Amino acid sequence: MANFALFVRFTLRKGMENAFDALVKETEAGIRAHEPGTLVYACHTVEGAPNERIFFEIYADRAAFDEHERQPHTLRFLSERTRYVEKTDVDWLEPYAGKYPREATK
Repeated sequence: MANFALFVRFTLRKGMENAFDALVKETEAGIRAHEPGTLVYACHTVEGAPNERIFFEIYADRAAFDEHERQPHTLRFLSERTRYVEKTDVDWLEPYAGKYPREATK
């Protein structure tokens, strides 16, 4: 399986949740419109932790991730998120089993 995946946990500055979420929704619109190699870009809140956000991302391959990182909407997100984020933890994932969207198994 050639997919490229990551898990990101953002700890947001207190009171910045709504502004961060708005930025994410703008970014997600660009991803949907311009990134066929981004197979999953799922953003979640965390029950009991209102200032935490979890992103789970699956790309067709490393090249699709690199293309994602070059997109104007992603560059804007990366630049502006610093206002809202206190801490970022990234885990780079190696898929080995599971059920994936059909496009992710090609």
